[in-house]
Amino acid sequence: MHNKSFSADGQASIVGGRNVGNEYFGATDGVVFADLDVLAIGPAVLAIEQDFDRYWNHVAAYPVDQVAHPVAPGALEGLRRSGQALVQSPAAQDYRQALEAPPFVQHLLQAQLPMDWAVAHLVSDPPEKILGQAPSTALIGEQLRRAIGTPTQSLDLVSPYFVPTAAGVQAFAQLRAQGLRVRILTNALEATDVAIVHSGYAKYRKPLLQAGIALYEKRGAPPDYAKDGDRLRRQLTALGSSGSSLHAKTFAVDGQRAFVGSFNFDPRSLQLNPEMGLMIESPRLAQQTSHSFDQTIPALAYRVSLNAQGQRRRQSRAGV
Repeated sequence: MHNKSFSADGQASIVGGRNVGNEYFGATDGVVFADLDVLAIGPAVLAIEQDFDRYWNHVAAYPVDQVAHPVAPGALEGLRRSGQALVQSPAAQDYRQALEAPPFVQHLLQAQLPMDWAVAHLVSDPPEKILGQAPSTALIGEQLRRAIGTPTQSLDLVSPYFVPTAAGVQAFAQLRAQGLRVRILTNALEATDVAIVHSGYAKYRKPLLQAGIALYEKRGAPPDYAKDGDRLRRQLTALGSSGSSLHAKTFAVDGQRAFVGSFNFDPRSLQLNPEMGLMIESPRLAQQTSHSFDQTIPALAYRVSLNAQGQRRRQSRAGV
């Protein structure tokens, strides 16, 4: 399973690429992931909860007591004591202060968060994909193709684990041949946490560039980044993050609609991992993604290009 959702009381859901772990919430001195989520209310929440239920009730889902050993007596009380000590630690107090500082969090706590009212369609793999029993027409790749329609102006894609395959390169090249602007952001080798995925992507860089695709690679963090007290505050600005590894998965089509979810543009997400996300009919959200490519991403990523001899080169605003 690679799909991610968090729903409360049938009233609100969070969907995106974020896992539940310290490194995904800026609470570690190691690799910090820059992620992206959406908070949804309204009819989309019912669809997300129904999707959760079909996984929860599926034959491939086992109660944990069937696969895990019982804990020793007193273990839970020890865990509580450890948790209480952690909450009272100086590091936890610093983290809480940093977490509460952004205006977004304050608006959320005060029930003053501005919402972007838009139609949102859930796209989700069936749980049968885990067992290799889902028809290809039901998989998320086909669902996304139907939801996207035919782009006419632009495609802006963010995928931390990006392995387009020859078919994907051909599809992007065809869009460019039709006059569309295509921009892609993924991780540079120094920023990725899965080097083997980068090796799968690297062989497609040159044909993508030859086709006219604008290609960016997220730079790694500066050496003193993990010691920076403002780390979390900056990381909470999704695509404008200085986080050491990109983890957000999103794309915008024609500046009119956008996808946010768990789906990477790679064969694993297409064929193996169950994935999910929201396709949102929101010009505001789509244009925020496009604006990131115009303003923020060039400051945080290498622009990859080919020189006159056809050799690959990388440039940043710092000239590196």
